[in-house]
Amino acid sequence: MTVEDAYNDWAAQYDTNKNRTRDLEAVALRTTLAAIPFETCLEIGCGTGKNTEWLVRKALHVTAVDLSAEMLKRAQKKVSSNKVSFLQADITQPWYFSTQQVYDLVTFSLVLEHIQNLHFIFEQTAAVLKTGGYVYIGELHPFKQFSGIRARFDTEEGRREVECYTHHISEFVLAAKSHGLKLVDLNEYFDDHEKTGIPRILTLLLQKV
Repeated sequence: MTVEDAYNDWAAQYDTNKNRTRDLEAVALRTTLAAIPFETCLEIGCGTGKNTEWLVRKALHVTAVDLSAEMLKRAQKKVSSNKVSFLQADITQPWYFSTQQVYDLVTFSLVLEHIQNLHFIFEQTAAVLKTGGYVYIGELHPFKQFSGIRARFDTEEGRREVECYTHHISEFVLAAKSHGLKLVDLNEYFDDHEKTGIPRILTLLLQKV
């Protein structure tokens, strides 16, 4: 099953099933970007709009992109605003979908675990980002992946796991750096703030130099 097919199937229950990763990443994005000013945002992996709702309150325009048509249908019902454009696109292909010449902010929410080639993604990101602009990345922590956790959901036919790749923290940082994106902040988020366990969410804040 492709990633696109998996998320199309997941869409109907994505907002309602228990999902600590989904919920904690939403907290992480808001915390990381609270003090970051931006007028234009390219949101990669908008899903059902859990973060679009917040981003559109801060930005003048949000281009919200997802691979899954079913996820996008739910996002469009959830977020009714003339400040957002929803687009279906495959980010592993050249980014002809951007509606602005350049953006102040590009966000990735639980997306890059499904991407094998980070260098292509960061190359495309740098091309659509203003100098001084920011990149937010919120991912399932690689420590969680090493412990056996990955994107998955249950159906009447059984459990389905989405194709994933594990990227070390240094892999994110070095791949970004090679395309002119420097690390300005890194954080880890834990279930119930319990820091004696494995962190669930990794966030990186990058800036184009």
